[in-house]
Amino acid sequence: MRLVGLIVIAGLALQLYFVARIAVMIAVNPESTAFQRSETYRVATTTGSLKWRQQWVPYDKISDNLKRAVIASEDASFIEHDGVDIEALEKAWDKNAKAEQRVQKQGSRATPSGKAQLAPAKAPKIVGGSTITQQLAKNLFLSGERTLLRKGQELVLTLMLEMMLSKERILEIYLNSVEWGEGVFGAEAAAQHYYRKPAAGLSAYEAARLAVMLPRPKYFETRSGSGYLASRAGTIAARMGGVELP
Repeated sequence: MRLVGLIVIAGLALQLYFVARIAVMIAVNPESTAFQRSETYRVATTTGSLKWRQQWVPYDKISDNLKRAVIASEDASFIEHDGVDIEALEKAWDKNAKAEQRVQKQGSRATPSGKAQLAPAKAPKIVGGSTITQQLAKNLFLSGERTLLRKGQELVLTLMLEMMLSKERILEIYLNSVEWGEGVFGAEAAAQHYYRKPAAGLSAYEAARLAVMLPRPKYFETRSGSGYLASRAGTIAARMGGVELP
């Protein structure tokens, strides 16, 4: 019982630490995130070079095109939900279950003898249902491991962020810290890296292309001519007009 009590106290102390960190973010911009630090360390240890491009810019210095594009691509209900979009999670769960079933069917094929033989099958594409606030919570404080405990902590952090910060501040921190390529963090660094212009000057299509890159930034960084990237960017650009900004 004493051990259980110590674990509970340690857990509460950790939550108070997170509350204090988030409270500071009301007025002070975070210098880095847990994800940025881990990625920078990974790159430094594997390549021997330090890659970290980031320049913080205030909310009003980021193109509204990029704000709308990211919301349209990543979290269409950003203005409405309280941190977690249950409907999006249910849709993601359903898509992932169907993808898993398709892979299992493709992996089993009939042999001339009539027996089933397991064939190599491509892993299903996992669709996420995380909101912008959930992504920010994970990037700011957590590791990349996928466990129920980490997911539970992500949910708690998400609710803390929504309670203590405005939607505008959440989006501002997210856009200034999210990864857009190898060692490229934030809207300003991304705009300069890909278009040689400030984040304030991004056009609707340029912003849409950056938004589409977010789930796999390193992948698309080396595939600028991707047909999917161009097609999906066109779709996002068409949706941007109906996006409400915080």
